[in-house]
Amino acid sequence: MPIDRLRAYAFVTAMVLAAALASPAHADRCDDLARQLKSQIDGISVGRTAANVIYLSHPAAKQLRLGCTNRSVTNELFAQSSTRKPAPAFTDLVASAGAIVFTIPKQDTLRGSQRCLSRMGLLRGNDIKMRFRRLDFRCTRDKTTAAISVSRGRNE
Repeated sequence: MPIDRLRAYAFVTAMVLAAALASPAHADRCDDLARQLKSQIDGISVGRTAANVIYLSHPAAKQLRLGCTNRSVTNELFAQSSTRKPAPAFTDLVASAGAIVFTIPKQDTLRGSQRCLSRMGLLRGNDIKMRFRRLDFRCTRDKTTAAISVSRGRNE
């Protein structure tokens, strides 16, 4: 009898350990992604985390944040420029960060962000939504700033 009980305890312990190691930790994955952004892009510093959003900072952006997994998107990158027409350093920052977050080539995120930002204007308006290379881009601008949001749907 004691041997069977010992085997049962060992089996239950092994199952609990396997379940604990197999379950993904969403906050840890997002924190790892923020650390990866910090190590691969010069000038990015990681700020505080609140409600599944990690606030980042960079000299080329007025506001920069990384949204973690929720019900509708896998990850979301939001960047706001301090000018109405963003500098090339801003689009390069968005392209570099987007390539790391969504694991696609930098050229694809650069082309998508440039297209989105260039479409804003008199004919199409100041709020553009577009899809490029399985990424959703949304560009907005007001009188003083321009912003871009890059995300990927949860079902992709």
